[in-house]
Amino acid sequence: MTHRAALHLPASRLDDLFVALRGEGYTVVGPTVRDGAVVYDELDSAAELPKGWTARQSPGQYRLERSGDDAYFGYVLGPQAWKKYLFPPRHRLWSAKIADGRFEVAAGAPEAPRHAFLGVRACELKAIETQDKVFLREPAPDGVYAARRAAALVIVVQCTRAASTCFCTSMNAGPRADAGFDLALTEVLDDDAHYFVVVAGSARGAAVVEALALRAASAAECAAATAAEAQAIAQIERRLDTAGLKEKLQSQPEHPNWAALAERCLGCANCTLVCPTCFCNTTEDTTDLTGEHAERWRRMDSCFTFDFSYLHGGSVRQSTAARYRHWLTHKLAGWWDQFGQSGCVGCGRCVSWCPVGIDITEEAKKF
Repeated sequence: MTHRAALHLPASRLDDLFVALRGEGYTVVGPTVRDGAVVYDELDSAAELPKGWTARQSPGQYRLERSGDDAYFGYVLGPQAWKKYLFPPRHRLWSAKIADGRFEVAAGAPEAPRHAFLGVRACELKAIETQDKVFLREPAPDGVYAARRAAALVIVVQCTRAASTCFCTSMNAGPRADAGFDLALTEVLDDDAHYFVVVAGSARGAAVVEALALRAASAAECAAATAAEAQAIAQIERRLDTAGLKEKLQSQPEHPNWAALAERCLGCANCTLVCPTCFCNTTEDTTDLTGEHAERWRRMDSCFTFDFSYLHGGSVRQSTAARYRHWLTHKLAGWWDQFGQSGCVGCGRCVSWCPVGIDITEEAKKF
């Protein structure tokens, strides 16, 4: 079987995929419904997937609702990104203790759980590849990220439905993933059948589906999958014009829209927390009451927090306008200088989860 052979997986056999993944030593992490949203968590079976659910999204709004069908992956992105499994929000870098009058330092082990990420969308895959450029760069790759990334199996589910906040087509990040995955699934649901067209993109992915003994997908089934993917493309209406945007943002630090944005922005950091590429972090040291044990932890942070830009004497970016300007300019412009691409993948999360409905695509137009 070649890696690009299209295979047919009946929806009734989706649990067999879970069994095959566990047989290869993976813990399945995927979407499930909790607290009024689709979130990512460890899953034991297909019954925990958000079957029959979708989400209505617009600037400042996210609402789960019944989709009216039995699609397992008919939802559109929730608030969480896969980065929490690759770059943990909190990680102990080292610990130290006094023993025999000397300090003994033990480095924190870079845990590498074997996760199978089930339900990765094209924009999220692009986000993972974007963070690869941050954390895997030589000469100093991040050991924690590198270990977790190498151990993860990525199972893409191609989008067949888009939210009004999606603009991945503007960022060349979706809604279809063509490479970079271990497995790709397209869900097809019609009056007579419910199945997935499966494509392996790596030897690891091929090993998983080999255990399922799937038949080849027919030409008609492949065509139905292509048609389902085309639905998502047709539904995307939001656009971000990137032509010349980098230069326009970097050349207008005193543009009046920064002040106008600051009047609306709450500085809550929601946009950075839900963003799948934001990677700001900080370190903090702790000790016990005896002074004999100390630890250094790395934890997730945001460029919107007041202390993030703290240097001796105070914070560099003291105003909301300065912090928003830094975030937007870095995301859409500075990333090109650092990593050769935009830091935005067009997932639309920052639009949906901004409490006051600030829309990054509309704000970019004003520059």
